[in-house]
Amino acid sequence: MSVEGIWDLSISTPIGRIKAVVDLRREAGGLTGVAHGAGEEAPLGDVVLDGDRLTWHQAITKPLRLNLAFDVTVDGDTLQGTSKAGRLPASKVTGERRTVRAAER
Repeated sequence: MSVEGIWDLSISTPIGRIKAVVDLRREAGGLTGVAHGAGEEAPLGDVVLDGDRLTWHQAITKPLRLNLAFDVTVDGDTLQGTSKAGRLPASKVTGERRTVRAAER
């Protein structure tokens, strides 16, 4: 399964809904990525695709300084799952992969 591409995420947190953009790429046989949101850029660590399950870690500083662990299931161009920060409750994550129009290729 291919998960490469740009994903628009929505994360439902206790402080409200947060929008983020994740760019996943295959490099040197592994997956790498970067997340953009809340005015900051965060590299993704430990990006692992196992079947349709995708996991990664990232550190953010806005709106709070947190280390996040994402665990999502990918189904074609959509994903859903959770993001967890330490002992805080898990937050629901949904996302859609951006489609590339023929004119952009």
